[in-house]
Amino acid sequence: SMVDRRMLASARPDSTNDWQYAANEFVKQLPDDVIVHCSEKNMNTLTLDGVDVMGERLADEVLDVISRKPELTKISFLAHSVGGLVARYAIAKLYRHPNSTFDSKAEGTICGLEAVNFITVATPHLGSRGNKQVPLLFGFITIEKVASRVIHWIFRRTGRHLFLTDSAEGEPPLLQRMVEDYGNLYFISALRAFKRRVAYANAGCDHIVGWRTSSIRRNTELPK
Repeated sequence: SMVDRRMLASARPDSTNDWQYAANEFVKQLPDDVIVHCSEKNMNTLTLDGVDVMGERLADEVLDVISRKPELTKISFLAHSVGGLVARYAIAKLYRHPNSTFDSKAEGTICGLEAVNFITVATPHLGSRGNKQVPLLFGFITIEKVASRVIHWIFRRTGRHLFLTDSAEGEPPLLQRMVEDYGNLYFISALRAFKRRVAYANAGCDHIVGWRTSSIRRNTELPK
């Protein structure tokens, strides 16, 4: 029904076709229940502007969609790779505290919408720094140290964020700030508002985003 319409926002800072199949399937199988919006604000070289800048863009994009769809009551996010970090930043901006100050179990909302699913696929939640975090660097700390010094030449602010070399003026790196509510950004409260939170990770053969960073788990927990 129109009253129970929900929005699935997919954050994907890459090819415009990457999510099209999934988007079409959602619409095909749930034509009256789901509005699928594939983000278009962080494409191509815009992915180099930094997790925070991309997160601001995504938050503004979601606000625009919500303003044009007054029938929406629920919202979910599905994100891939760095898009997962962008989505986490965006929901921290979009988080609204619960209306009830008397109900300790009351959850906040994402711009007044009930938060349902927050799903990331191969997202470097812990960044790209640290032994064996990025298989492409062969697990050698020396190579990773060199990479952290030059990565900003190639991937600019996003590279600094991923290698945690962006700390300034006494503040910790952005990804470290994103593990708690920090200032006026409610990173953890926003995640807590979602009924279901899932982080998918490739157990092997992912030479860009390793198991540890995308699953937020130790190598000893890697499935046999």
